[in-house]
Amino acid sequence: MQNKIMLITYANSLGKNLEELNIVMNRYFEKAFGGIHILPFYPSSADRGFSPMTYKMVDPEFGDYDDLSKLGLNYELMYDFMINHISKSSDYFKDFIEKKEKSPYYDYFIKYSEFWDNGQPTQDQIDKIYKRSPKAPYVDVTFADGSQDKLWCTFDKEQIDLDVRKDATKNFIKDNLEFLCKNGASLIRADAFAYVTKKANTNCFFIEPNVWDILEFVKSCTEKYNVEILPEIHEHYSIQKKISDKDYYVYDFHLPMIVLYTLYSGINTRLKEWLSIAPRKQYTTLDTHDGIGVVDVKDLLTDEEIEYTKEALYTRGANVKAVYNSTKYNNLDIYQINCTYYSALGDNDEAYLLSRAIQFFSPGIPQVYYVGLLAGKNDIELLEKTKHGRDINRHNYSLEEIDKEVNKDVVRQLLKLMIFRNEYKAFNGQLIIHDTPKDQLHLSWQYEDYACHLKADLKSYKFSISYRENNDIKLLEL
Repeated sequence: MQNKIMLITYANSLGKNLEELNIVMNRYFEKAFGGIHILPFYPSSADRGFSPMTYKMVDPEFGDYDDLSKLGLNYELMYDFMINHISKSSDYFKDFIEKKEKSPYYDYFIKYSEFWDNGQPTQDQIDKIYKRSPKAPYVDVTFADGSQDKLWCTFDKEQIDLDVRKDATKNFIKDNLEFLCKNGASLIRADAFAYVTKKANTNCFFIEPNVWDILEFVKSCTEKYNVEILPEIHEHYSIQKKISDKDYYVYDFHLPMIVLYTLYSGINTRLKEWLSIAPRKQYTTLDTHDGIGVVDVKDLLTDEEIEYTKEALYTRGANVKAVYNSTKYNNLDIYQINCTYYSALGDNDEAYLLSRAIQFFSPGIPQVYYVGLLAGKNDIELLEKTKHGRDINRHNYSLEEIDKEVNKDVVRQLLKLMIFRNEYKAFNGQLIIHDTPKDQLHLSWQYEDYACHLKADLKSYKFSISYRENNDIKLLEL
């Protein structure tokens, strides 16, 4: 993978479809990105693409695989594969409900009647499961013959879990992964990966050694096409370290909260500690289509520091309230905080640019979410319309809006910073974390004769970036 910044966007968020996305990229952002993570573009019945009905076509509203091929001429593309589940509205599931044991897809799904002793989990077994609600993760189904069962369902009722232990399901996974590899994917993101390991009397989350067998199987499907895999897991940093130790790419979902804590408190300690141990083969984030992860920073920030950061966000952030992360807005605060990163920093241009500078000087390949690319503010209107907390950070931009937003000073400065991060060769080398007073930060990268330095005052948000060019030291002008 190129060591260049990757955009995260929906197919209809920078323009109304893939064709317009291509126009936008070529018109405004050609040098700012080396890759694009296009969030699920398949026909889907729920969760904005994450409940796919098939991988063999693009939702006609967005275009087709030819449109993706055109984007792929200039950018590495990351596709999503929802390894944990498939849509309840898919032909696979409908055939299963109609024909039951006679369906070729019978083994795709986890029947409670077969999975648990006596067909039901005990309360103790339910309590052990890593889950999103107090009840056991299932939906009730009635088959065409009138019989009933419970099927494992971790997330939305439209997202029915797949039984990755079965050969039929493995063939389904292999077939679709190979299809995506042949149709433009450079990197495949295995969504909700840690949930695929189901085993009675465990938490059914990242169960070892089963999880490594599944990861190796996925790799065997993609590596012959030179396509990388990125397991998507929100949890304790030790899990990411384990995956990284086996030479897979991982996500740095820890950085967003740590950077907020650093800029709210003006103290560099936690950030420096994390940067010193963070995996090097990773994708860094500040913002994504989900919220700002809270569970990810357990033991990287103390419980008191996590609470401080959350409260600071609600008091210093722009138009963000704790209620947006509650069940009233279809979210649970324990997992994430819903807010754009720009608004989390009080719509403050200097603080926001410093947060991106820190991200770009952190080890790994940076990802920038499309709302963050345009320094987008919280979309309260959309949030109140849908009552979904995550929609506060999911505004869709028309071509006319984009033309206006790219002319904001903060966006122009951000683009200059991004182009520097993509083009300056020092970022292919080693990170050096310098000793400074706690309210200062000094990070540098060194590669052959190239060197660059980020020096920042964490209280005032003033920062500078210097770099070596032909034996001269120059300042990056934003």
